[in-house]
Amino acid sequence: MTAPAATTISREEWLNKARTLSEALPYMRRYDGKIVVVKYGGHAMGNPELSRRFANDIVLLKQVGAYPIVVHGGGPQIGNMLDRLQIKSEFIDGLRVTDKETMEIAEMVLSGSINKEIVALINDAGGDAIGLSGKDDDLIEARKATRTKRDPDSNIEKVVDLGFVGEPFRINPEILHKLRHAGFIPVIAPIGIGEDGQTYNINADTAAGAIAAAMHAVRLLLLTDVAGFLDKDKNLVTELSLEAAKGAIADGTASGGMIPKLETCIDAVDGGVEGAVILDGRVPHAILLEIFTEGGAGTLIGKK
Repeated sequence: MTAPAATTISREEWLNKARTLSEALPYMRRYDGKIVVVKYGGHAMGNPELSRRFANDIVLLKQVGAYPIVVHGGGPQIGNMLDRLQIKSEFIDGLRVTDKETMEIAEMVLSGSINKEIVALINDAGGDAIGLSGKDDDLIEARKATRTKRDPDSNIEKVVDLGFVGEPFRINPEILHKLRHAGFIPVIAPIGIGEDGQTYNINADTAAGAIAAAMHAVRLLLLTDVAGFLDKDKNLVTELSLEAAKGAIADGTASGGMIPKLETCIDAVDGGVEGAVILDGRVPHAILLEIFTEGGAGTLIGKK
């Protein structure tokens, strides 16, 4: 008797899944016991289905032997809260100017609602996640960030005060090592603590890069809202050497928000990370495509 069509399709689907797992096996071995730092943010964070898939993928990474560390952003959520409270804010070079009131809101949103939501999603997916702020155990020691801006009339560069915006100065990875040995997945809000006890808001990409270098991660994955780095013809570049990445910034091929992302990747690789990847977090299972397939899913920056 001929089997029903539905049974035949089901069998083929399972065979395809088995084939996929078989092809992924060498990559699973490559990442067994290795640290992967994932910066999570952008529109993927605001999409319930993508958020659920992200959590599943993080748990799967852990289950196949890799050790994921999640560092999350939350700019849109902070902006929404500031709007609700009728607090105005401005950006300079992509960084939110952060006064004391804004800093309090940023910490509340990042270390509170967003962090706990991500932890809950990972735990619901079968993982053991624990939420942290960069202030916990002095995980992220920060210094005040400064930027210069050239006056168009006088052509003189002036230092711009960004308020309580910080940059990582020193990472204390001890708590992350303890959590690793205990089997927990850290979910980190990018809030830092200064030597004077001051709280600083840190760009999530920058925080993730600093943590990846301090933890000697094999990969830093920056989930973004673009496919990766695009060349001058708007084609995706799948691999970039450090020299090529620096050149893309220097010659203007990289522009806007892509510049700080490339700079973060360059600093991470210079700091000892094997490779840093810019990939589109809007693509379902982008992390798995990047880690467990030959073609990857974004732009890999490495020393080659």
